[in-house]
Amino acid sequence: MKLKQFENLVTIDQDITDESYGTYYDKRTLEQLLNYGIILLDKPPGPTSHETVAWTKRILNIPKIGHSGTLDPQVSGVLPLGLGEATKALGVLLYGPKEYHALGRLHSLPSKEELDRVLSMFKGEIYQKPPQRSAVVRKTRTRTIYELEVLEQKERLILMRILCEAGTYIRKLYYDIGEIMGPGGTMIELRRTRVDQFHEVDGLVTLHELADAYASWKETQDESKLLKMIKPVEVAFSEIKSVIIRDSAVDALCHGAQLAIPGILQISPNLKKGEPVAVYTQKGEIVALAEPIMSEEEIRDSAKGYAFETKRIIMTPNTYPKKWRTKGIPSNV
Repeated sequence: MKLKQFENLVTIDQDITDESYGTYYDKRTLEQLLNYGIILLDKPPGPTSHETVAWTKRILNIPKIGHSGTLDPQVSGVLPLGLGEATKALGVLLYGPKEYHALGRLHSLPSKEELDRVLSMFKGEIYQKPPQRSAVVRKTRTRTIYELEVLEQKERLILMRILCEAGTYIRKLYYDIGEIMGPGGTMIELRRTRVDQFHEVDGLVTLHELADAYASWKETQDESKLLKMIKPVEVAFSEIKSVIIRDSAVDALCHGAQLAIPGILQISPNLKKGEPVAVYTQKGEIVALAEPIMSEEEIRDSAKGYAFETKRIIMTPNTYPKKWRTKGIPSNV
């Protein structure tokens, strides 16, 4: 399984990885995946996202799980869960687009022409004030609706597909559409079908399926079901650019060092200063998130200097051996 972030990289230098340390991202054992894995959970309506995470912890018997993007209790659908150290990776999903299928009722029966006219007003950048019962400050802000499509209509019941910017309130969207039409509108049911690059069709896991797979592993040592349900954490970074580094640079980064040009082997083309990038080992393991402080051209033309600023360390320190000086600048970073 080769992830798309490792395709078409620009080679800066070459090196050989030491097979004695680390693990290829697609060769992790089940125990390793329980600390560096992601589950695409199909959250049921009823529990809060926090309760769903608590139940998953009990099912898998692990102490640390995080989720990406809170869903209200009655909302179902895609809820990415990070296991163990993978909780540090979930932040990259918070800013990607979200897709919803929403069923609502309009308080009047519009013609097709009237409905199309009003919906066209809500495509693109819109102003939205969060509802009274929300977790954020209630002040007007802008959000972008990328796609707004009526999937089915039965009299005043409207089923829509909405692809939107993170932080868009779909219940408020229905309310605002109804206000423009006159009598009002109310959302009845909501399901999230996409979070960033993760789609409902990618294969979601229910809590019951997860519990059954875990029980099968503990009772019969059959780990095949769980292995299909837990993805390597690296799948979360397929939409951002990549940097491959030497083995000798890995532990220094894990201890907070900045990445210098001598430690770089490959980079994504067209790197721009300030954009998020994922830093990987030669085995494809995520080490950290960083931002370039040099352009691709500057990196290729320079022999020394810091090229990336570390923003978020994901790999546990001492996974790779220490090959840097205690004082001063790390020797191979």
